[in-house]
Amino acid sequence: MNKKDIANIRKEFKLDNYRMNIKEIFNVYVKKESGEIYHQVCRPFQLLDQETQELFLTNFKKVLTGHLDAKLFELKFMRDVEYSTQMILFNGLQAESADWQDNMLDIVGKIFAYATYEFDTVVTFIRGEYRKPTKKRNLESEEGGDDEVYSNQFTLCSLNKTDLPKKALLFDYIEKEFKSYNIVDPIINLDSPMSGFLFPAFNDNAADVNHILYCAGKVNQPDFTFIEKVLDCEDIMTAQDDKDCFDFILKEVIGDQVDSKVISNVYEEIDRVVQENNEKEESETPTLDHHDIERILTVSGVEDVNPGKVEHAFKSVVADEKHEFKASSLIPKNVKISTKVAEVTINPKDLKNVKYITYEGKRCLLLEVDEDVVVEGFKLEESKSL
Repeated sequence: MNKKDIANIRKEFKLDNYRMNIKEIFNVYVKKESGEIYHQVCRPFQLLDQETQELFLTNFKKVLTGHLDAKLFELKFMRDVEYSTQMILFNGLQAESADWQDNMLDIVGKIFAYATYEFDTVVTFIRGEYRKPTKKRNLESEEGGDDEVYSNQFTLCSLNKTDLPKKALLFDYIEKEFKSYNIVDPIINLDSPMSGFLFPAFNDNAADVNHILYCAGKVNQPDFTFIEKVLDCEDIMTAQDDKDCFDFILKEVIGDQVDSKVISNVYEEIDRVVQENNEKEESETPTLDHHDIERILTVSGVEDVNPGKVEHAFKSVVADEKHEFKASSLIPKNVKISTKVAEVTINPKDLKNVKYITYEGKRCLLLEVDEDVVVEGFKLEESKSL
């Protein structure tokens, strides 16, 4: 799934929406430490009151919110797994309500067979139908829109912690007195899902039952036990892992010292690959193998680049020599330059405007700018010397 696919689904989670028909919601309350199910209930989603529906819809959007390979991960199911989660979820899509609930309880059992929490948790499952128009409506002919749609069944899961409410002081208007207020009912934290998933994944408007979209609780911190033991999926690398490995490869090839313009050129070349892919509206994210990295380093001005050197660096850092880096993961949002005097944060494309020089025996960081420099509301005067 690409970010456009995810955004298209996420935006449809709203009340009374024909394109997002949520049929059932199944809530399972699990006790802390023991992992025992304390309560379970399955209801038609439309029978919930409007306020409750809105709370859950917000929660479902949270499961589908975040950057790919940082918070959201498209995972591939492992093959030849006995009674795999893939099969459980696939069978559940076609099952009657009671059988679907049994399937989801099997997944709950797998979750708490490998995890123990210090708080009670609520696992929520929904199943429904996601519809997307095959083409936009033509205002003149009034054709398109919901006249013809792609239609796919799906299951979404959200795992949420419970919090104990804090004691509070309230004022009783009738009795005209202050009272302590202490609720013992736990609060289900729907704002920050601990994890979740969407099955199946969607690519080019078609369901892909060989992949699942997984949501991690924190950025760049996927639960690898959950991925392998609960979802029965193959191992992954986060965007940060990709970036760290790529940086190590650069150091192996370039060395510890490099001109700022060269690094800027590297990021610009990678960004060019990403932008060309976007212009072609390709659904596949562009990737880079060691041949691509060799080409990028060569055109960026790195000296003494050869296939053997890049391949050796690649193998020394990445276990799988056939690994391909996702290009979009390799470009940092910002580059931080740290010194004892100051920290400077700039766009990676602007690194070419930064120079590290020695002037009259003093080491200086020179930043080329094309506008006035303002500090605390004051324009700085130009110095005639360093």
